[in-house]
Amino acid sequence: MVCQDCEKKLSTLIVPDKWKEGAKNVDSGSKGRALNKNMLIGGKKNLVRVQVGQKCKICKCAIHQQNAHYCQACAYKKGICPMCGKKVLDTKFYRQSMA
Repeated sequence: MVCQDCEKKLSTLIVPDKWKEGAKNVDSGSKGRALNKNMLIGGKKNLVRVQVGQKCKICKCAIHQQNAHYCQACAYKKGICPMCGKKVLDTKFYRQSMA
């Protein structure tokens, strides 16, 4: 859960287009995706790269969200935004485990 300021910074998910005429993932015609193409040779430009080396400032585990400084578990336990560290949730009366 990120704060309202950081919602604009969130990346979009890569999902296929809905089927309709002229969609990029339609198999018909020259508009469609390439069939029988070796993706190991020519398909590397469209791969999403996971940033290696981003670690949580609190527990030092790997972070899977771009531009985040805290993992989702630590951010929830502390009640902070994982991207900027602002307090977004009051956890005073929450019964959370220490693990």
